[in-house]
Amino acid sequence: MKKLAIYVLFILWHHVVLADSVIVNDITQLTPISVAKIAQPTSTTEVVELIKNHHGPIAIAGGKYSMGGQTATEQALQIDINHLNHIIAFDPDNKEITIETGVNWRQIQEQIDPYNLSVKIMQSYADFTVGGSLGVNVHGRYVGEGPLILSVKQIKIVLADGSLITASPTQNTTIFYGAIGGYGGLGVITEATLQLVENNKLERISQLMPINQYKIYFLKNISNNKEAVFHNTVIYPPDYKQVRAVTYIKTNKPLTITDRLQDKNQDYSKLHKQIAIVTSNNLGKQLRKLYDKTDYRKELVVWRNYEASYNVAELGPIATQDSSFVLQEYFVPIEQFDNFYPKLIKILRANKVNVINISIRHAKQDSGSLLAWAKTDVFAFVIYYQQATTAQAKAKVGEWTRQLIDAVLSCQGSYYLPYQIHASKEQFNRAYPNAQQFFKLKQQVDPSNKFRNKLLDRYNDN
Repeated sequence: MKKLAIYVLFILWHHVVLADSVIVNDITQLTPISVAKIAQPTSTTEVVELIKNHHGPIAIAGGKYSMGGQTATEQALQIDINHLNHIIAFDPDNKEITIETGVNWRQIQEQIDPYNLSVKIMQSYADFTVGGSLGVNVHGRYVGEGPLILSVKQIKIVLADGSLITASPTQNTTIFYGAIGGYGGLGVITEATLQLVENNKLERISQLMPINQYKIYFLKNISNNKEAVFHNTVIYPPDYKQVRAVTYIKTNKPLTITDRLQDKNQDYSKLHKQIAIVTSNNLGKQLRKLYDKTDYRKELVVWRNYEASYNVAELGPIATQDSSFVLQEYFVPIEQFDNFYPKLIKILRANKVNVINISIRHAKQDSGSLLAWAKTDVFAFVIYYQQATTAQAKAKVGEWTRQLIDAVLSCQGSYYLPYQIHASKEQFNRAYPNAQQFFKLKQQVDPSNKFRNKLLDRYNDN
């Protein structure tokens, strides 16, 4: 009877835990995690109170576009910043804006576009929260720019004891360079002041070439071109022999599209069908190349803000029950380009990876973030691929991912952390040589290891 009572109590307790738990995930739906509770603060004051009054683990979530558990850990309080979304101050004359970090980039664009201003650095899609972008230290397609940290004037961050501090390149600098690109390990960034630039009319130009000519083309035509704003190069699968370099340069030509921002409600069904064709087989990938050949002949002149306001919905359903579209990214010093790409292609082919697209971008050296991925000027290789969701498929992805990491490390490069967590600890520490300095700082400002997620759990030995 006593054993039965204990069993019943156990079942009831287990039921209560499950009832209080919430399963959260990211856009790929590959990393379900049971958190204790989700909180949605609407002000910095509320964030302070949440942190002061919660004594267990805390994880921080924004748009949840990271793909490997960077926004959660088991039984944590997940602070969802999406309602922390107010614009605090806007100074058009000095070209700066201060926002709460739950604001997404589209909100900023809508605020500043009437003043003919534009975001200086952001990723390609405008749906992401600024807080999430700061946490991973994003970059985009901007020529002569690099990591987001290069456009941040200051941040406000709530630390583990509930204290609110201001950090910048000249004030509380250690916190500034630890928090940006620190994946929420030091605290909750609740406010940020960002530099802005002028909005310009841009003309699209493109050039198809063999991949072995690209580095010379970039150095000769793009890297020092003061009129170039965006630059992105596509490596075409399945043969990976040709690339299309696409650049948007400042122009005074008449607009071919007069909209200042992309339509948030536009119909992407045609594009979704095209993606499905490219995904289906190698013939589909060859057809994509032919389509681009025709499409890039068209003259295109648009506003900078139009080209910077893409909606991630254009990619279609990222995840289904059986498969998911996933990103990976690798960074190599400029001089290592020709050494790295053959290794990349060999590994992808050997493992029969269903690559949809590989994008090459350029980024300037990081200004000093502890988990810097751009330790010098780098080329970024962004791989967009499809994988199955079975345990066997996930394990296979882990194998070839570690092969790619070894390849990029052999070229004095690095890999990006917002994606699936497949790297060994040894690979992580080689790619991020200041990681232990970061974790020592975390131990100082967060001695009880309150701020956690699966990335930090994996590599933090302190």
